[in-house]
Amino acid sequence: MNAAEAHTAPANTALADTVMTIVRLRWTLTLATLRKSVWQSVGYVISAILGLGLVIGVGAAAWSLGSQWFVSTQSSDAWFTGIMRPAVVLVGMSVMVFVIFVQLTLIGGSSTLNPHRFALYGIKDRELQAGLLASGMTGIPAIAGVASLLLWALAYRWAGPAMVIAQLIAAPLAVVTMMSLSKLVLALATTLVRSKRGTSVFYIVAMLAFISMFQLPNIILNSSDSRTFDPQTYGTATSIIGWTPFGAAFQLPFDAYAGNWVALLGRIAVLALTCVLCFMGCTWCLRRDRLTSDSSLGAVKAKGIGAFGWMPDSVSGAVSARLLTNLKRDPRQALMLLMPLFFVVVFGLQSHGISAIIWQSILWGGLFLNLAESNGLAYDGRGFAMQASIGVRGVEDRRGRVRVYGTITVGYILLLGVGVMLFTGDWRTTQGWATACAFLGGSIALALGGLGLAEVLSCVLIYPVASIDKPFSSPQGRALAQSLMPFATMLGTAVVGLPTIACVIILLVSGNWSQYWLIGPVGVINGAVMLALGVWLGGKVMDARLLSIVATLDSFASLQK
Repeated sequence: MNAAEAHTAPANTALADTVMTIVRLRWTLTLATLRKSVWQSVGYVISAILGLGLVIGVGAAAWSLGSQWFVSTQSSDAWFTGIMRPAVVLVGMSVMVFVIFVQLTLIGGSSTLNPHRFALYGIKDRELQAGLLASGMTGIPAIAGVASLLLWALAYRWAGPAMVIAQLIAAPLAVVTMMSLSKLVLALATTLVRSKRGTSVFYIVAMLAFISMFQLPNIILNSSDSRTFDPQTYGTATSIIGWTPFGAAFQLPFDAYAGNWVALLGRIAVLALTCVLCFMGCTWCLRRDRLTSDSSLGAVKAKGIGAFGWMPDSVSGAVSARLLTNLKRDPRQALMLLMPLFFVVVFGLQSHGISAIIWQSILWGGLFLNLAESNGLAYDGRGFAMQASIGVRGVEDRRGRVRVYGTITVGYILLLGVGVMLFTGDWRTTQGWATACAFLGGSIALALGGLGLAEVLSCVLIYPVASIDKPFSSPQGRALAQSLMPFATMLGTAVVGLPTIACVIILLVSGNWSQYWLIGPVGVINGAVMLALGVWLGGKVMDARLLSIVATLDSFASLQK
């Protein structure tokens, strides 16, 4: 053994030891969390079931596609290269982009293995990044992804061993590439965008892009008169995407099928280079985070006392001023305020001149406006503890919050209604005004009724949220709760809107649909009554659970560090 080899061996051993230690640490912390929290255990069980379902579903689909009967019913080579190849590559690319967006916007960075927690241990950046990547590959999503792609090789079993082996090689490469790109995007987002204003803008843009990605196929199909499928167009796109990191892994089996070994090796080189560059980029972000101090970003200077100067001089007025001040700099809640406008734009692109399609977007806006407020105390964090320490009554807190959200909600819905009327031209006809009255009333019923419900739920069902300074971070328990709890809130909003829904049903059944404008005033009354009831009941619940709420918010604050 020469001197260079003698020097390299201990370094490689140290790297392997560090990686294994971080992987073991990840699972030690995870198991400790599961033993401590019942809800986290439930979440992990659900995740494991979903992962197992994915593996079984992909395996069953692959077995069917690779069966002799299915292959014999297709025009073999033409169908395989003209339809299946574009489908596999394009779907694979879409899944990869989807995973990256989900990692960035929903899951965020792990709070269990946050790189900043290792700052005191003197671990080299390269070793730490390798350990974080390896720990990510041992999670349920990565394991399920690798297993699913390995089973996908069954779809190619009729084509011979070369194609099957190529898919077995492509499976781990695809997941490692997916993981590397996700970590790089997340690292760049949290490292380069450091000012609060920049973080807010980037977070909102990323979330809207993520939501738009789901709506893009519908917009393209519904806004176009063409319904034909052109294999050549998709084939050209597939050939281009097959040379990018997003599609190269899914193209490998088809290169083996065609005997194009040069292209196969070239795509493997693309994937390997991508992983290396992502690793280098993440390592650079780690180093920059350690060397860059938050104090170098400068301080924000405030002028005057802001909303405290013109809000009512009362306890609830002070609560309103504090909430409005927080909303101005909180990208996590600002996103929900953009959703109604987003719905109007999306449905407007697909309306084909039918005004009712655009008007129904107002209903969806009313349904989504108060999702953030249903977990409003978690967004307040320890700021609420300061308020609780001076003995603010629950009903005063609820009134203060409703003053802000109610004003924003009603004003926003009416403003969107004016915009829709101008866009559709419904202001020219009596029927158009009746349509506007009905949809705006229904939206206000959902918005105000949902706000009343949120004032109760936010005192009972509190779940972790990302820090306002790091909206891309992921406190333990956030991903599952943030995925499931909004559905419970929307279901509850539909329940509190039952009087308005009953009005719609009565008008339909009785044959008096020509009087559908009555939905408007009924909806406004429905929303106002439910809002008043929610403020009263929410205040009672807050007073009864005040100490428990403060303790919960303190525990959430520790997860955000």
